[in-house]
Amino acid sequence: MTTVSYKIVGSGQSWSIDRGGNREGDYATKEAAFEAAVAAASNAIKDGLGVSINVPPPVGDQSATGGAA
Repeated sequence: MTTVSYKIVGSGQSWSIDRGGNREGDYATKEAAFEAAVAAASNAIKDGLGVSINVPPPVGDQSATGGAA
């Protein structure tokens, strides 16, 4: 079975989704990027694929959702 991996990655004040080395999207929060990854993952499941979503923990004084504190 093939597994598709989605990794939420931050860069400066924005977040994106890394899927196989390709970054997609420009989201204001980690939470928004996660929600977009879940939508994409739902489609992958319907296509018969396995899914993995990785969301990093907050760093330093960063808020839990990755937006402005």
